[in-house]
Amino acid sequence: MPRIGPIELPEFPLLLAPMEDVSDPPFRALCKKHGADLMYTEFISSEGLIRKAAKGMKKLDIFPYERPVGIQLFGGSEDAMEEAARIAEGAGPELIDINYGCPVHKVVSKGGGACLLQDIDKMVRLTDKVVKAVKLPVTVKTRLGWSDQTKNIMEVAERLQDVGIQALSIHGRTRAQLYKGPADWTLIGEVKNNPRIHIPIFGNGDIDSPEKAKEYRERYGVDGVMIGRASIGYPWIFNEIKHFFATGKHLPPPTIDDRVDAAREHLERSIAWKGDWEGVVEMRRHYTNYFRGLPNFKEHRMKLVTERDARILFELLEEVRTVFALAA
Repeated sequence: MPRIGPIELPEFPLLLAPMEDVSDPPFRALCKKHGADLMYTEFISSEGLIRKAAKGMKKLDIFPYERPVGIQLFGGSEDAMEEAARIAEGAGPELIDINYGCPVHKVVSKGGGACLLQDIDKMVRLTDKVVKAVKLPVTVKTRLGWSDQTKNIMEVAERLQDVGIQALSIHGRTRAQLYKGPADWTLIGEVKNNPRIHIPIFGNGDIDSPEKAKEYRERYGVDGVMIGRASIGYPWIFNEIKHFFATGKHLPPPTIDDRVDAAREHLERSIAWKGDWEGVVEMRRHYTNYFRGLPNFKEHRMKLVTERDARILFELLEEVRTVFALAA
């Protein structure tokens, strides 16, 4: 069974990917409830954290129900990342994760995320500083490389392992690809099967069904998989994969009651954590995903994403339950 320092994980753990504006405590609660084994916060700017910026400090919130959980940091300054790691350690996570994979311009242009794939020496120095700054295990999430011409993940994996990271999650795309095109797991498998590598290797990219999780586990030999976009509005995917591994059969898909119950719980937790206004507004991005595939849902969606009163929102969700239960 894979271990990350003192953290014991199941035989083939399923990880929830850190996703900006998605993987906050309310969302993580649903994923944990439905089978996620290890989760990460949204990524946090090291520069913002050392300035005690409110948004970054809020992202440090972690709760007993979601353990084990890692706090993910990004940034291009070695000193800022070192200080931010110490601050994050004080929040009491099980591990610190460094983001070397985010491809978005506003992060890359400031020297963070996937930008470091263009300067492996700096990536190694920065990682070394973080590892030495904290007593917790340090892990990394990254991509295959900056572009098709510079897929340097093997060098990255070996050198980061040498300075002390204790697990590596690899997204099977380059920075140049962003999130387009199919993820290429070939190099992920090669890293895992490199005899020099002894830390857990987790694969990420395009895992959206139990069959694909099983296929990639067997084909590439990874220690676990990290699931991102497929879990948005569908936290059931974790238990569905586990059930398929155990039995070779599919769990029945979530019913309308399951979907409404999940959306209600997500909304309740969002309001409790963020307050009435922000909790309501930030929940709006999730309704389409919870009710994806329902016929003639547009009218209900419009009500859900424009209503500001939490009490009425819960009534609207019950209306969805009634209407679509009758239509089933």
